[in-house]
Amino acid sequence: MANKADPRTKELELRLKKTGDKVRTEQASKRKAKGYNTARENLEKLIDGALFREYGQLAVAAQRQRRDYSELQTETAADGVITGIAPVNNKHINLSSDSRLSSHNTVLIVNDYSVLAGTQGYFHHLKLDRILEIAAKQKLPIIMLTEGGGGRPGDTDISTINSGLQCTTFGRWAGLTGKVPRIAVNNGYCFAGNAALFGAADITIATKTSSIGMAGPAMIEGGGLGKFTPAQIGPIEVQASNGVVDIVAETEDHAIKLATSCLSFFQGNANSWQAPDKSTLDTILPSDRRFVYDIKKVILGIIDVDSFIEIAGAYGSAIIQGFARIEGKSIGIIANNCKVLGGAIDVDAAKKLNRFMRLCNQFNIPIVSLCDTPGFMVGPDHEKEGAVRYTSELFVTGASLSVNFIALVIRKCYGLGAQAMLSGSTSSPTYMLSWPQGEFGAMGLEGAIKLGFKKELESQTDPKKRQALFDKLLAQQYDKGKALEVASVLEIDAVIEPCETRDVLIAALG
Repeated sequence: MANKADPRTKELELRLKKTGDKVRTEQASKRKAKGYNTARENLEKLIDGALFREYGQLAVAAQRQRRDYSELQTETAADGVITGIAPVNNKHINLSSDSRLSSHNTVLIVNDYSVLAGTQGYFHHLKLDRILEIAAKQKLPIIMLTEGGGGRPGDTDISTINSGLQCTTFGRWAGLTGKVPRIAVNNGYCFAGNAALFGAADITIATKTSSIGMAGPAMIEGGGLGKFTPAQIGPIEVQASNGVVDIVAETEDHAIKLATSCLSFFQGNANSWQAPDKSTLDTILPSDRRFVYDIKKVILGIIDVDSFIEIAGAYGSAIIQGFARIEGKSIGIIANNCKVLGGAIDVDAAKKLNRFMRLCNQFNIPIVSLCDTPGFMVGPDHEKEGAVRYTSELFVTGASLSVNFIALVIRKCYGLGAQAMLSGSTSSPTYMLSWPQGEFGAMGLEGAIKLGFKKELESQTDPKKRQALFDKLLAQQYDKGKALEVASVLEIDAVIEPCETRDVLIAALG
């Protein structure tokens, strides 16, 4: 037990208190005035009462030559970033044997905007480098709160650095890609170096009050690009619609809850779960194959109740994707959204789908694909977006998958787009399923008839007879490509009733 009378012990206590909210009352009040948490409060919400092993708590900004040292201890507490390790989700998530994580221990990095606007100084970067090195060695996941203004020009103690480009933080952070899960959370302003860390994360979460940009107002104005307020640079509606932000949170508390929930999918299985009413699946599809329906109702009818977290929902919305659970087990789920472009996969949808499938594969999360697509989006405008490059990459990603990949055709399964949803072909998934409403072909039925029977249709000058011929040919094509017939020649493994889907997936996931 420490000797409380020892002056060195008392000195330690005083120094540590200077980093806390009870001493830094002015800074805490400013945060509260904005409706925000302090950095220490956010940390407490992340660790949920667990012991936090902090690294570098006694650091101050490298400004001893220009400011009073005692003042720095409070004004620049921890040099603007809290770093350390604590268990996360250990109360309700059991580590899975399939997980690449060996414990609940998680590296936590909380940037502190109350210290010099959350800017990154010399010791700030040393702390980041140290904790990222620990994460790499111990294979620990990371949650990083990124609020801050980027590089700091006011550190004067280190006089032998000229450019600052020897900084290794960004390379270390990026180098952890595929090795440990990295979740970035932002609230408020996030510019320059802070934004670079945010954007390079595996999963990005930001509150509605976030503004995220590769340069702040001063740098933009200095570059002769005009004057802007911080709120005008990368507001959330922009960064969510372009794919920078994967999940939009209401508040800091909500963002932290989302971050720990996302992390749980990489850790293992939930202690408890609730099954949905699987009978609802039998009534989701409309009787007319041309009508749209809500694919999210299919997803929610398959997975555990309240387990779905959508990723990049505001971007590339022809695809719906996210993490979910089935009987507590983590899965990645991907699905075509027939309400957007009829379910055709455009460039934005392809980009986000590629990224998500790679992430699942890197961390051994099995994938369930719900296919209902007429194929890839086509046309000159689409080609201007780089369609050939980005949609074709789906085949590269699919070919590289090593995780359990189960595909279920809900309705349409046409062309290259469908093959991309199947990780390459109907023979690529570990289990290739279809509902009875499934229909298969090299291209959409209507288009195939118009193209393949063009001469026959044009020879019918009577519009009614032409339509009758078209309907006849369409029915023939549908009968040939319907799920039951495709299964009869072993192009797919099984046809199941919708209400059986969850039970079949449980068995297939093992």
